[in-house]
Amino acid sequence: MTLFDTIAVLFVTAAMLGYLNHKTLKLPFAIGIMVASVFGSFLVLGVSAAFPALGAGVLFRQVLADIDFAEALMHGMLSFLLFAGALHTNMDALRKWAKEIAVLASIGVLISTAAIGVGSFFVFSALGFEVPFAYCLVFGALITPTDPVAVLGIMKAAGAPKDTEIKVIGESLFNDGVGVVVFTALLAIATGGGGHVEPSAVAVLQLILIEVVGGIALGLIGGYITYLAMRSLNEPNLETLISVSLVMGITFLAFQVHTSAPLACVVAGLFIGNQGRHDAMSDETESAVDTVWSFIDEALNAVLFLMVGMQIVTIPFTTQTLVASAAIIVLGVSARGLAVWIPMTIMARSSPFPPGTRLILWWGGIKGGISIALALSLPEFPGRELILTVTYAAVVVSVLSQGLTIGQLIKRVTIGEVPAMVAAAVAPDAAASTEEE
Repeated sequence: MTLFDTIAVLFVTAAMLGYLNHKTLKLPFAIGIMVASVFGSFLVLGVSAAFPALGAGVLFRQVLADIDFAEALMHGMLSFLLFAGALHTNMDALRKWAKEIAVLASIGVLISTAAIGVGSFFVFSALGFEVPFAYCLVFGALITPTDPVAVLGIMKAAGAPKDTEIKVIGESLFNDGVGVVVFTALLAIATGGGGHVEPSAVAVLQLILIEVVGGIALGLIGGYITYLAMRSLNEPNLETLISVSLVMGITFLAFQVHTSAPLACVVAGLFIGNQGRHDAMSDETESAVDTVWSFIDEALNAVLFLMVGMQIVTIPFTTQTLVASAAIIVLGVSARGLAVWIPMTIMARSSPFPPGTRLILWWGGIKGGISIALALSLPEFPGRELILTVTYAAVVVSVLSQGLTIGQLIKRVTIGEVPAMVAAAVAPDAAASTEEE
């Protein structure tokens, strides 16, 4: 199959499953597509086994063979999704909680990585799997980032208080970039000498600084150049094209100079979505940019979760790996709790949080496609297939369990924070939104 054939199959399938979900399943958009994709994958294989002459299984396997999931997500889709999310995030509200978000997206990521890394080493050892400790830490880093795509949609649909919403969304936007940086540094340590010889601390620190500082600088420079160009124009279509080229350009440059593309795209999206929106866009341009980027966000979101669902047929599950997956799922949720509770308990002494914030941040730490992509990018080592299996299981269970219940949790723990009149207004809106979905 050509590249166009593969893309065509993915988009047509995503559109069909999206329609099916809207009419029958009525689940949240991305979750519904993933669920339909999982069942559809097994259905195609079943039909192929019963009626091999139809060639359905051959086409399905060919599509999977032509998709480099890690490459597609990490070198393209993630940049667009993060930019789209940041583009619609209010910088003033984000700035109010900047310290808390920064701590959660950095210290919180490190706590979760360490907890999962150490815990998974003992879990795997207890079940008879031999996975080097260095790669267990790498696993902790790749399974820690949350999915900003799912979080963005759920927060808005659930009618969460703005302060709570901005903390959850802001932390999710930035912890992807930080998580990838930590993953890159730990992978460098693990592969420095077959997992036995570690690079120097100076080299690792230099790698982290280049990734983080370089990514933020690239996002600011790219965003500012785009801002200047848009301010000198009043051509909605051209300005929209420039915004798309910005994401492509900084992603390309980030990989060339080895900086963090996710962080660059988040920073650029915040710059254009706030400074650019206020000073460089006419009403027509703002409407055009928002329309195009909303479509890009929804379309790529649909394709991403479709691909996540399709990957299930490539994962080798056994009784032993299922037990390991169950243990890792519990470990991951517990580590997320530590990553939220420890920093927030310390920060609460100087910055009180609304009731329920810790609980929402904890349960709202939904895993996503980035974890699968990072796992697929791992080199060969003892335990690689196990890591792939438990990562996939953790992502699917997280999306289904937390993604389908976080909305109700938000309503329960936050409804007392707003006046009764506001609560009465929020509840019908949320209910209507749920019915529409």
